[in-house]
Amino acid sequence: MADQQTKEKYAELALRTGVNLQKNQALMVNAPIEGADFTRIVARKAYEMGAKDVHINWSDDELTLLKYENAPDEVIGNVPEWKVNLHDTFAEDGAAVLSIRSTNPDLLKDIDSSRVALANKASAQAMKNFRHYTMNDRITWSIISIPTGDWAQKVFPDKSREDAVESLWDAIVKIVRVDHDNPIAAWDVHNKTLKTAREILNRKKYTKLVFKAPGTNLEIGLPEGHIWKGGSAVSEEGTTFNPNMPTEEVFSLPHKYRVNGTVSSTKPLNYGGSLIDNFSLTFKDGKVVDFKAEQGEETLKHLLETDEGASRLGEVALVPHESPVSQSGLIFYNTLFDENASCHIALGKAYPTNLEGGTEMDDEALDKHGVNDSLTHVDFMIGSEKLDIDGVLEDGSTEAVFRNGTWALNVQGD
Repeated sequence: MADQQTKEKYAELALRTGVNLQKNQALMVNAPIEGADFTRIVARKAYEMGAKDVHINWSDDELTLLKYENAPDEVIGNVPEWKVNLHDTFAEDGAAVLSIRSTNPDLLKDIDSSRVALANKASAQAMKNFRHYTMNDRITWSIISIPTGDWAQKVFPDKSREDAVESLWDAIVKIVRVDHDNPIAAWDVHNKTLKTAREILNRKKYTKLVFKAPGTNLEIGLPEGHIWKGGSAVSEEGTTFNPNMPTEEVFSLPHKYRVNGTVSSTKPLNYGGSLIDNFSLTFKDGKVVDFKAEQGEETLKHLLETDEGASRLGEVALVPHESPVSQSGLIFYNTLFDENASCHIALGKAYPTNLEGGTEMDDEALDKHGVNDSLTHVDFMIGSEKLDIDGVLEDGSTEAVFRNGTWALNVQGD
């Protein structure tokens, strides 16, 4: 089990490097009730750093499941106005938002997928304004995870609940660099490495990327003026923060009308408490025209039908196979971790920050530039040690970007 000192270091890292909490700023924390002890450490440290208010939105897997099992559809498909107002009020006040994502991956496996889809769509519609603040980096926000019993036992099925939690703590602490003497300094170095990689890609100005691997032959067109990002981000107020911890990716946005070919998943996708596994998607002119899945096909169908943009891509991200998450050899059934083990793409909304001037454009202008819009944004993993990626330059020539799952470009900057 992670000791008190380790948890203190992790909480401090999340507040300083994650959301980069400022004096007299409010903090909103989304946390599982099982992680109450850690959440209290976060709250205490936030107040010590000068936070003017710390508000916790508690979640509980058991209560969530009970609601899905018993509540009528009109309740499942409704988000109360007070909850929307709560989030909007904190966002408008410039609060930092820290989310601790630790859901049981099998939580909703026996729930009708149409009910899950109903709830996901309702939440996405209700939180559209709040999400505008996060996806445009108008406020600082970060996502981290801590172990919970059911999740830990999914990752370590042969261990007792207590041993599984301990093993998951060990894995997380290592992957987020909390095992370093000075995790904040370690993240400064890591962010510089990712900055070098994204700067190289931004200079290349590729018109498209071609992905080839077993079950994958996919061309992803990139819009003119696309921007590669990765590691730390900068908020509207000029505060540097890390949206995801861990993060090993550099990412940009595909052109919503210029994606063609077939892509196969390489890791299970935990979508809102339901698993989708061994699936493939076929794209024509940016839109999914065919799909199949060995597990969770109905869930995948509902995801693709969320709205018009849910069957188009909003993100393409490059992650070398030797990332710490990949090298752990674990499948986490948690997108925050699994997406940082592997190159991935996302169905749904693109980040306007990935386009020159994108945050100032209205929906019509963004669409004209090929920027996808949707209520949803769902990452899934397509990378492996067998993945090759080629970049097509503006003059039509092609060069290797990835070979055998890792960088073929020199992204170390030496």
